[in-house]
Amino acid sequence: MTQLIIFKGKRKKGALQLLVAMLVLTSLYAQEPQQRVKYNFNADWKVYTGDSIDAAVPDYNDGGWKRVTLPYAWNEDEAFKKDIVNLSTAIVWYRKKFILPAAAKGQKVFLEFEGIRQGGDFFVNGKHVGLHENGVMAFGFDVTDYIKPGDENVVAARIDNNWDYREKATNQKYQWEDRNFNVNYGGITKNVYLHVAPKLYQTLPLYANLNTTGVYIYGSDYNIKNKSATIHAASEVKNETTTPQHFTYEVAVRDVNGKLIKSFSGDKVSLAPGEKTIVSAAAAVNNLNFWSWGYGYLYDVTTLLKVNGKTVDAVTTKTGFRKTAFKDGMIYLNDRVIMVHGYAQRTTNEWPGAGASVPAWMSDYSNKLMVESGGNLVRWMHVTPWKQDIESCDRVGLLQAMPAGDAEKDVEGIRWQQRKALMRDAIIYNRNNPSIIFYESGNESISEAHMREMKAIRDLYDAHGGRAIGSREMLDSKVAEYGGEMLYTNKSAHIPMWAMEYSRDEGSRKYWDDFTPPYHKDGTGPDSIWSVTFNKMVKSPDAKPYNRNMESHAVENVKRWYEFWRERPGTGKRVSSGGVNIIWSETNTHHRGEENYRRSGEVDALRIKKQNYYAHKVMWDGWVNPKQHSLHIVGHWNYVPDVKKDIYVIATADKVELKVNGESLGFGVKSDGFLFTFKDVQWQAGSITATGFNNNGKQVCTGTITTVGQPVALRLTQIQRPVPFIANGHDMALVEVEVVDASGNRCPTALNMIQYTLTGPGEWRGGMAMGPGNYVMTDKFPVEGGVNRFLVRATTTPGTITVKATAVGLRDASVTLTTTAFAVENGLTTVLPAAGLTYRLDRGPTPSTPSYAILRTPVAVASATAGAHADSAFASFDDNELSDWVNDGKLSTAWIEYTLEREAVVSEVTLKLNNFRSRMYPLSITVDGREVFKGNTKPTLGYYTIRCTPQRGRKVRIQLDGTATSTGGNSGVEVNGKKLDDGVARDDANAKGTLSIIEAEIYESRQGEKETIVVEE
Repeated sequence: MTQLIIFKGKRKKGALQLLVAMLVLTSLYAQEPQQRVKYNFNADWKVYTGDSIDAAVPDYNDGGWKRVTLPYAWNEDEAFKKDIVNLSTAIVWYRKKFILPAAAKGQKVFLEFEGIRQGGDFFVNGKHVGLHENGVMAFGFDVTDYIKPGDENVVAARIDNNWDYREKATNQKYQWEDRNFNVNYGGITKNVYLHVAPKLYQTLPLYANLNTTGVYIYGSDYNIKNKSATIHAASEVKNETTTPQHFTYEVAVRDVNGKLIKSFSGDKVSLAPGEKTIVSAAAAVNNLNFWSWGYGYLYDVTTLLKVNGKTVDAVTTKTGFRKTAFKDGMIYLNDRVIMVHGYAQRTTNEWPGAGASVPAWMSDYSNKLMVESGGNLVRWMHVTPWKQDIESCDRVGLLQAMPAGDAEKDVEGIRWQQRKALMRDAIIYNRNNPSIIFYESGNESISEAHMREMKAIRDLYDAHGGRAIGSREMLDSKVAEYGGEMLYTNKSAHIPMWAMEYSRDEGSRKYWDDFTPPYHKDGTGPDSIWSVTFNKMVKSPDAKPYNRNMESHAVENVKRWYEFWRERPGTGKRVSSGGVNIIWSETNTHHRGEENYRRSGEVDALRIKKQNYYAHKVMWDGWVNPKQHSLHIVGHWNYVPDVKKDIYVIATADKVELKVNGESLGFGVKSDGFLFTFKDVQWQAGSITATGFNNNGKQVCTGTITTVGQPVALRLTQIQRPVPFIANGHDMALVEVEVVDASGNRCPTALNMIQYTLTGPGEWRGGMAMGPGNYVMTDKFPVEGGVNRFLVRATTTPGTITVKATAVGLRDASVTLTTTAFAVENGLTTVLPAAGLTYRLDRGPTPSTPSYAILRTPVAVASATAGAHADSAFASFDDNELSDWVNDGKLSTAWIEYTLEREAVVSEVTLKLNNFRSRMYPLSITVDGREVFKGNTKPTLGYYTIRCTPQRGRKVRIQLDGTATSTGGNSGVEVNGKKLDDGVARDDANAKGTLSIIEAEIYESRQGEKETIVVEE
């Protein structure tokens, strides 16, 4: 019997691909044994919360258990409803019955789990087949001897998601079982597969339990200009037949259209029974399309084992090819420098009422939005992301930094061995995914010895993947291949340094600004918050950064980004490689504000865009410089007549003019590279228009926002999806609700309460809003800023689902969702969860032009002397931000003098001073004895550039002119109230005559006095 899916209505490309995939499926029973089959094993599970000693027994009565489709977290209803520390834990059982085709008799059978939370015992037909406990990574079991082909089989799993789960062999907790960041959605929360393979086979990339490494595909000898590279394939092969096997290894490479572009042969091998070996092949391949940012071009590489010319095993690996380099303090992708800008995102990447276990198209939707916002890198936090998100980043063209497992700080003993094992398993499982560019060995610095151990794991399993391995911090490491602090600007002339969490402020989507209901001013928040560190309520630190509105949050993020972009490639020998902003979407993890979830996102938990999203889209459009000119007017234009407020415009232009109803208010005050401020603008109904110009007066960008009319109606719109809505018990539809005026415009200040009713074969998962329980799983919740969203899950019955929305005083709205039949036979289907999802190629291939221009010329320091501690003066220019020169605390000795390697016209001096974020230093600078600067520095996130009167000379002297003063500007406070460091370990906050220079850089003049943003176009 052939399996069919019938699609109703208009067929999209993804739907057609899925249809073709289904049509070619043959009967599970009537055909000859296939060489290899990968089954989607997610259907027809049952779950029970509670423990039962007999639940693994095949004939156990599970008739009263809940029927679910995996992935499924048993406590998913609590996602965003409860604070992370209050999420439920329990022993939970999962069971599934299935029949494997009789043709599988005599073949190998493996179970692959992408991951569970936390520890689990697994049974097949009543027999214990294994244990997995780290709660993060994929694992597998060889169940060949337990399966009965052609007969009913039962798989059972006992899962324990206790926060304090301990590894059974060692009685040691895993470091990443953390109530701060690793949301505890329990159970089988990721996809499951069943593999049937011949007994001469290529192994799976599952080291846990199976101790196998699978297939490894990589490129070398890249010629980006000529679009060529050498493609390598290596497969671990095992012979579990009873006789020696003689086979050849062949490789076929196909492009996105399925066209064969290269086939080649490798080793000819003889393998004894029970032996395992690695076979390989390589060939030069021309006309390649290289994977890049926003260009998720992927290839299917099929590796084949042939005996006497007949294929006995074939494995297809989806991968992409790209060239990387990490040198001169910069990151190179396909020979082009890329300054990273993106998000530090919680690995759970969760949604309200669903947690982390969402259909693959929703992973693509969220990750694609990151790219569309200008993000080019996602730094998953603390633990390895699941395979679905990793593959999604491949498709949408989003670079990734992949951690293994960590909480904070280095560890020793068993916990370090656990971390190494997880890194090994994660690398093996994910080394063919081109979007992974960085391996993160720790969320905080680790020892050099531990860094060497992690690097050795990378070199053993992924020596050729073009990935840098490092850790947060590691500023003076000789082993790490990248580093960077959490909040501050680091620069390097050696390994790339990028900020891991450069903005941690929070601001809800519900709050526009100080003048829009419900009138939330910065700093409003709780007096005390829960401290995971101390396991109790503690006095809240300064609430201001953690309780912003959208306007101040967007403005602050512009200021933060500019500090990194100011030190970008092209500005000197030592540069910043960028940074990532925590976080992308609201998260059910540790928080600092008045709600029980973190609101730092550029989109909310339902991926509705906030003002930060648009700010980043303007600033981050290019690889280093913006690709094209653009602007965004922050906020809306619906106020009351007496409102007079500042208007902010974020733009790449040199100057911006604002008009209200056509009347010019002149040009805004430019600051922080991209921010233009118009003070005290009087509101009047109509429109405001911002127009950007370059320094020559040419218009380069424009934008308008208008006053919207009174609310009259609701509107429901299904968010566009690339594949049909499938009745598989797991797929979900995302629907947007808006309050609109008579012309259909969204009303930006509407806060109406909406009632929903659902009819048809669907499961209401709801949405969220600020309020009791965040309205999670309720059928009545408000819009915020005139918009909200909700989720509806398909059942296993196809049909029509109708959702109706009503609100007092507004015209009703409804939306119809149609689910399509999904064929599963005896618990199995070969249609995989990501079937039909296509690659996003929107940004095009890597441009061949340079991504930046040289803006100033650094002049090296040949030697230095100082008023005190002259023997350590070199530490102020040694490219090591953990070292500094400091005088002896006397004002008379607070000077240092540099002798340059050559005479130069000194125009700028860039300094990193201790307590850079919180202190101002009165300085004077001379060049060959002539004063070129006298004044105060300003607090920064790291570096401060002093513009000097250009002066030719060779000796540059920097002197402290008085006592440095504290500005109280260091708002870097952890949730426990601890002040974050802003400099070297020594704190000079109360010093009087102390001058401490961490790094000093001397520059020759650059062309032009005005700072102009040069775009790539």
